[in-house]
Amino acid sequence: MDFDAMVLAGGKSSRLGGVPKAQLRYGGATLLQRALAATRGAGRVVVVGPDPGTLPDGTLTAREDPSFAGPAAAIAAGLLALGHSQSLSPNHSAWVLVMACDMPLAAAAVPVLLQELSAHPESEGALSISSDGRKQPLLGIYRVSALQREVQAVSEEGGLANAAVFRLLARLDLLAVPVPEGSTDDVDTWDDAAALGVDGDLP
Repeated sequence: MDFDAMVLAGGKSSRLGGVPKAQLRYGGATLLQRALAATRGAGRVVVVGPDPGTLPDGTLTAREDPSFAGPAAAIAAGLLALGHSQSLSPNHSAWVLVMACDMPLAAAAVPVLLQELSAHPESEGALSISSDGRKQPLLGIYRVSALQREVQAVSEEGGLANAAVFRLLARLDLLAVPVPEGSTDDVDTWDDAAALGVDGDLP
């Protein structure tokens, strides 16, 4: 299945004292590097957040407007950067992987999501369900046209800034896909980092 990808890396990391999550390390790589590795197979990739200056060649960058306006605004910025502001051209994928940068084991979930979507191409996307039953919308693959429609709707209904991502996705016909244990575990606090073995020393 052809898909593009966006990695959301523009949060304030408030519960980490402002230390940027993207630059924390796991297994010898930064969380951003691991997130980019998890997009393997994507046609085009955009990082929505500050540019660390070390992105692979060809990686696009964008910022949500205003900065730190939350994941719904970041998704809109990512779509624009990927060239999805209007109808798809022949070079544009119909699907986009959306993932936050703070899930060091997310790569295990991506092929599971792709396989499920391949079996149900009529759906509008697939989001991850953790082993304890929690939905993780920031590890999902969505139909671009459906995201465009909802970005426009939420923009008109009060704006994207600080809008809940579940609100953005609420009207989509999504598959809820159980993914490998640990693949949705994220780093919100230093306790999370310690539990996952994420290194707080920046590179």
